[in-house]
Amino acid sequence: RPLAKVASGGEAARIMLALKRVLSQADETPILIFDEIDQGIGGRIGAVVGEKLWSLSNRHQVMAVTHLPQLASFADKHYHVRKKVSNKRTQTVVTDLESDDTRVAELAEMLGALGETGKLSAREILEAARTRKHDLTAEPG
Repeated sequence: RPLAKVASGGEAARIMLALKRVLSQADETPILIFDEIDQGIGGRIGAVVGEKLWSLSNRHQVMAVTHLPQLASFADKHYHVRKKVSNKRTQTVVTDLESDDTRVAELAEMLGALGETGKLSAREILEAARTRKHDLTAEPG
């Protein structure tokens, strides 16, 4: 049966990520877009997916829509996108999360934990991703 018939959207996106990762050396596609690749996965696997997406960014521009802070924490550039309805018109509002404080606040919101404990958890997630990225760039090969 065709993959599209048996795999969920998230599963199909993760299969595409695996294929793109393997084929990235030969692929000349400049921009890779992954929409909700985190569907149906938890935080631990989200961090693994984030790491794989980040590794693709060495050769491609990668854009990912995610609801998992563990995945978002691997981004080199982080944006918050939301819909706003005003006077029966829908607008898309994009905010560049430039500072660590704005990123931590957004990651805490993604966790659903807005207090100081949530911010502490979000900061730990962000630091873990930074440490992993540093370790990956320091590894030979």
